[in-house]
Amino acid sequence: MKKIIAVSMMALSLAACTRVDPGHVGVKVNRYGSDAGVQERALGVGTYFTMIGVDVYEYPIFVNNYTWQRSDEKNEELSFQDRNGLIVQSDITVAYRVDATKAPKLFQTYRTDMDGILAGPLRNKVRSSLVTAASTMTVEEIYGPKKTQLIGNALKIAREYFEPLGLHIDQLDFAGPVRIPGAILNRINARAQNEQAAIAAQATVATKEAEGRARVAEAKAWAEAQTIKAQADAAAIKIRGDAIAGNQKIVAYEWVKKWDGSMPSTVYCSAAAPCVQGGQ
Repeated sequence: MKKIIAVSMMALSLAACTRVDPGHVGVKVNRYGSDAGVQERALGVGTYFTMIGVDVYEYPIFVNNYTWQRSDEKNEELSFQDRNGLIVQSDITVAYRVDATKAPKLFQTYRTDMDGILAGPLRNKVRSSLVTAASTMTVEEIYGPKKTQLIGNALKIAREYFEPLGLHIDQLDFAGPVRIPGAILNRINARAQNEQAAIAAQATVATKEAEGRARVAEAKAWAEAQTIKAQADAAAIKIRGDAIAGNQKIVAYEWVKKWDGSMPSTVYCSAAAPCVQGGQ
């Protein structure tokens, strides 16, 4: 009988043990008795004996990630509005961790475990932070150039709110493209296509202008080359003429070289050549 009682007590003792896993911190809560309430000091890693009416809540002190998203199983996407009231929807990823020294305060504030905080207070605050950050932006800005600014401002707002409570938000980011009304998306896509077409047209004009300038430069270079050649030919002719004019014997020599032996029909007299009567 004593053996049965001992075994029963041992089983009861084991059943009343709670373990705090590595990377977590525990918050001990007494539901009954004179010390009922939340224990101010958090529990470290280990196994603890918990009597009836004592609960231990675990919180992660390492970085965890969670994504509120729309899927076939459930829809946790976050919705917010731009400054004109247009609805924007998006999947949001959050990276978070709990300050080990402030875990009891976090529990005192929300009275739930980390899953409950993720589904309720944290999700609600992130959504309201997005609402606040998007209140000065248009849907086109949210979809395009100010998307990063929006999520950065929302992170700052949510982080400042939860930091004193012991919940640190390391990162907040879009888990995919934001979803905006179809008519707005079509307008943005059409504008982007027009801009791309305008850029392509400008590139074509620039190419043709460059080709035109190249042809003009080529023609100019050819003309300059012809001018230089003509100048060179004229200079050569002048040099040859000056040389001939300065030496009349060259004229006589050239005349003799070209003479075919027949007497000329005209008379040409000069200091360099004798007078010859015309005709035979």
